[in-house]
Amino acid sequence: MTQATTSERTHTGNPRPANTTAPAPGHVTTGPIRGSRKVYSSPEGHADIRVPFREIALDPSANEPPLRVYDTSGPYTDPEEQIDVRQGLPKVRTPWLARRGFSPIAPREVRPEDNGNASGDHLVAPCPAPHRVLKGADGQMVTQYEFAKAGIITEEMIYVAHRENLGRLKAAEGATERLQDGNSFGAALPEFVTPEFVREEIARGRAIIPANINHPELEPVIIGRNFLVKINANIGNSAVTSSAADEVEKLVWSIRWGADTVMDLSTGRNIHNIRDWILRNAPTPIGTVPLYQALEKVGGDVAKLNWDVFRDTLIEQAEQGVDYFTIHAGVRLQHVPLTANRVTGIVSRGGSIMASWCLNGHRESFLYEHFEEICDIMRAYDVSFSLGDGLRPGSIADANDAAQFAELETLGELTQIAWAKGCQVMIEGPGHVPMHKIKENMDKQLRECGEAPFYTLGPLTTDIAPGYDHITSAIGAAMIGWFGTAMLCYVTPKEHLGLPNRDDVKTGVITYRLAAHAADLAKGHPAAKLRDDALSRARFTFRWEDQFNLSLDPDTACAYHDETMPREAHKTAHFCSMCGPKFCSMRISQDLKEDAIRLAGMEEKTKEFREAGGKVYVPAE
Repeated sequence: MTQATTSERTHTGNPRPANTTAPAPGHVTTGPIRGSRKVYSSPEGHADIRVPFREIALDPSANEPPLRVYDTSGPYTDPEEQIDVRQGLPKVRTPWLARRGFSPIAPREVRPEDNGNASGDHLVAPCPAPHRVLKGADGQMVTQYEFAKAGIITEEMIYVAHRENLGRLKAAEGATERLQDGNSFGAALPEFVTPEFVREEIARGRAIIPANINHPELEPVIIGRNFLVKINANIGNSAVTSSAADEVEKLVWSIRWGADTVMDLSTGRNIHNIRDWILRNAPTPIGTVPLYQALEKVGGDVAKLNWDVFRDTLIEQAEQGVDYFTIHAGVRLQHVPLTANRVTGIVSRGGSIMASWCLNGHRESFLYEHFEEICDIMRAYDVSFSLGDGLRPGSIADANDAAQFAELETLGELTQIAWAKGCQVMIEGPGHVPMHKIKENMDKQLRECGEAPFYTLGPLTTDIAPGYDHITSAIGAAMIGWFGTAMLCYVTPKEHLGLPNRDDVKTGVITYRLAAHAADLAKGHPAAKLRDDALSRARFTFRWEDQFNLSLDPDTACAYHDETMPREAHKTAHFCSMCGPKFCSMRISQDLKEDAIRLAGMEEKTKEFREAGGKVYVPAE
């Protein structure tokens, strides 16, 4: 694997082990992931752009270089970084944004209703990290989409290209064969991602880089069907918040295990201040559903919702730095009756809010009627659209019905409007869909929405497994990711049952990291198989530590092994507790391989003997 770069920094020596138990209140999880070290690499000719990766060291007996993998964990896994959530993360994009000439503006004044009218001891203090608010002017290029359409390659485009390539300066060896081995269903995965390819995909609307100009701490990521499949994790404030750092820890824990983006779905008190703490400490794109906070501002009374409150909420969150908004503008008055005969009705929280609002006054959705104004607000800060699927099916009985597809067709219309306004767009999708109906969803979304990136919740492929819906949904997620979905929203074991805890979040993220990787393999992504092959070689040669460290969850892999073989000597044993030393298939295969080599050598000597005349004694010359 070619890993030469113009500028590169690694941490040498043995990385300090991380304490992955729940941190004390007011602290967040830091330290490297087991067996890994942080690596920073710069694209050729751009020493000022540092892209983070993770390198997994292999046993010297493997005679292989460290394996470089994609990393979403931010500075939190860098032992040289001093993490202080009060100061926030380094503002890596500030020099890039300064070159574009955006004007700082006086921020909107924070009001009591922004934090649910919390006061006194119930009010979470604002994040003290400095934050300057920027806004694009009318006629000024602001969004990644506008720059791409104008033929301009931004620093963010250069960054994500290098990130997708894992720091290589040329295609990985064997990339052509791996591409040909997969089936991408019409996608156009390149052997090597160039900044120009990124620009073309964004200009075409097939990819987005969610990157609010007020989120300078961001490590940019690209979402599109011709790139690595991404995953999202949802977080949100609990009913009783002990500290802002506890909320930041939910973010840090999610990205540690591989979340590419995080959605803050907080409701109730302290929404504004908690979101500020999260954004100032987020290296990943942050998404929200502004409708939730708008409803809180009117006391939870749907009838009191209106455009003015919603507009104010959009500006508030855009100034803070939210990178993408879920906007349920596709739920129209005429669509609501189509849900009447459903088994589970309208299961989307945002969808049910807007359906209730429409029926309450028998009027068209204010989100739909004011959509162009929403575009203007979002364009000024480069907030990307995540057009919400408010009528997604909540049971397999309702999959692919008239309500779902009517909304999808509306989302296609809105996509064209948003593009015309200069905005970046992705489309949200289901939901609960049996396996044989999944591809129809993907095909219709590509057709109706002009190939804008698809972002799906699963889908869950059966409804019979509460407690295991991370599995029922990962089946559908792997399939729809293979068919062309760009980002998968995770589901935890607590789906439909309760609030996920720390372990549930990790399980959900790892499960969806697995689904996304399986999709990349099936599509023929040129680098996806490298990690599989490295782990397989480690497995065959009984390099147990390498097997643990190459896995998606090294801690769990090691813990399971050590349950039955806990001694350090077992880490070099040529068997595991499943088969024991006498019946290990890998060990038997190794013996057969050695025998085959030995027999091949004997056959060669026999051939030489016969060619020499078959004589035991050959006369000396």
